Amino acid sequence: MASTLHLNLPIADVHAQNRSEKLSTLIQQKIIDAGGWIDFATFTHMALYTPSLGYYSGGAVKFADSVKGGGDFVTAPQISPLFARTLATQAAQILCETQGDLASSILELGAGTGKLAADLMLELQRLNQLPAQYYILEVSDYLRQIQLENLQALLPADLLQRVVWLNTLPTDFVGLIIGNEVLDAIPVHLLYQHQQNWFERGVTFGDGFSWQNKVLSHADLIKQVSEKSLPNDYLTEVCPAANGLIKSLSQSLKQGVILMLDYGFGAAEYYHPQRNTGTLMCHYQHQAHSNPLIYVGLQDITAHVNFTAIVETGLENGLSLAGYCNQASFLMNCGILEILGETSPSDIAAYMPLASSAQKLLSPAEMGELFKVIAFSKGIASDLVGFKSGDKAHML
Repeated sequence: MASTLHLNLPIADVHAQNRSEKLSTLIQQKIIDAGGWIDFATFTHMALYTPSLGYYSGGAVKFADSVKGGGDFVTAPQISPLFARTLATQAAQILCETQGDLASSILELGAGTGKLAADLMLELQRLNQLPAQYYILEVSDYLRQIQLENLQALLPADLLQRVVWLNTLPTDFVGLIIGNEVLDAIPVHLLYQHQQNWFERGVTFGDGFSWQNKVLSHADLIKQVSEKSLPNDYLTEVCPAANGLIKSLSQSLKQGVILMLDYGFGAAEYYHPQRNTGTLMCHYQHQAHSNPLIYVGLQDITAHVNFTAIVETGLENGLSLAGYCNQASFLMNCGILEILGETSPSDIAAYMPLASSAQKLLSPAEMGELFKVIAFSKGIASDLVGFKSGDKAHML
C-alpha cells in the first residue's frame, strides 16, 4: 500500500521541500531503529511536533486570517471576534463561580495565533470579569513567539501582564481550562479489521513512506471497538493520548470547568458501519485530502474526536459532565445573535462581515453541527449558560 502524490495539491516551495526532506530522513531513521515499522501515532507526532521541522514547530503560516487569507485552514477565532466575544459569556460565568477567596484564572491549551486569548481578554475586561492570569500551555516554541507578538500588538500593557506561558500543567488550578481544536491534533492509532481479526496500520519506508499492517497485540487499543459489530475491511482510529490528556486535566483542576471545542461524534456515529475508512484528514493550503504520507511536516494531520471516549475518561477521573451540544447551540445559548444585533444592519460595511462570520460559525453546512462543545466541571453548582438548550448528551 504505497503512498501516492495528490497531483491537484499546490507544489511546495524549495525551502519547504528541503525542510520536509530533513524531517523525512529523521522519520526514516526512526523506522530503521524500530525494526522497519512504526505505528501511525509515532509518525504523526514526528510529522507535527519535531522541533523546528514538524508542522506545528516550523516557520510556515498555519492558521488562515479571515481577511488576509494564507495558511492551511481557518479556525473559529480567526473567522471573527464574534466567536471569542460569545465564548466570553460562558467564561465570565465560570470565573464568577470560581473566584471565591482567590481570583480564578483561564488556561488555554494550544493557543494558535493568540487571537482567541486577545479577544477573550478584551471582552472579559468589558464584562468586568478578568481572570487573575491567562495561562497558555503551548508545546511549539514557534507558535509561542507568534502568540507573544500578536498579544503585544493586540492587548494593552495591563492585560498583557496577565498572560503567562507554561511548560507543564499547573496543580490545583481554579477557573476555566479551554481547548479549541486541540483534541483533533493529538496523534491517533489506526486500527484495521479484516476477517474478524484486528491489525494496526503503521508506516514503513521503501520507495517513499507506505502503509503496512501488523497483527494488533495491544488489547487496550481495541477496547473501544472490539465489542462493536463492525464490517469486514473496516479502518478506524483510537486516540489513547486524548484520553490521557483529559485524565491529566482532571488531576490539574481543583475547581472549575474544562471546555473543549472540536469536530467529532459520539461513539455510535464515530464507529458507524458506513464510516469504514475512518476520519483521518490532512489540510494543506486550504485543500483537504486523506494522504498523510506526503508533504511530511508541511500539512496538518487530524482525526475527528470520539467524544464518548472523552466523556468516559472524564467521568472515570472524578469530573462531572456539565454539557455537550453542537457549536451552533452553544454560541446561540451564549448570545451570539444578541452580540451580532449590537451592530446595525444599515451599517453595511460593519454588519456584513459579522453576519457572514456568524453564518460560518452557526450553519450546519459549515461549523455549526460538526463542531461540538463539551464541558466537564468540578465543584461547580450552577448550570452552564452555554448548554441551556440543544443538549446532545444522549448521543454519547
